[in-house]
Amino acid sequence: MVTRVPRWLLRHRIVIEPYVGESAYGPVYGPPHDVPALVSEAARLVRAPDGRQVVSSAQVVLDLDTDVPAGSRITLPTGRATVPITVSTVDAPGLPVPAHKEVTCE
Repeated sequence: MVTRVPRWLLRHRIVIEPYVGESAYGPVYGPPHDVPALVSEAARLVRAPDGRQVVSSAQVVLDLDTDVPAGSRITLPTGRATVPITVSTVDAPGLPVPAHKEVTCE
């Protein structure tokens, strides 16, 4: 049985607009959806999927079932829009560690 992050820990609300592709005018996003999250706006050095070291200005913890496609637009509780650098699934089967998604944002 997987222990999930308790909903009461997800104290913030963010808006995710899933990336669906490109058009002649730039990125195209799907309909926005509002989801519970735990947001920490702090500068941290992270490694992007291509191996570069970049600065993440926000880290977001989400429920395990939340879908965040690469390239999506995320609006944080402060109103700032950002995009994910990395999206990771954090779980430890058999251990009492809550499973969740962790998103590092530009």
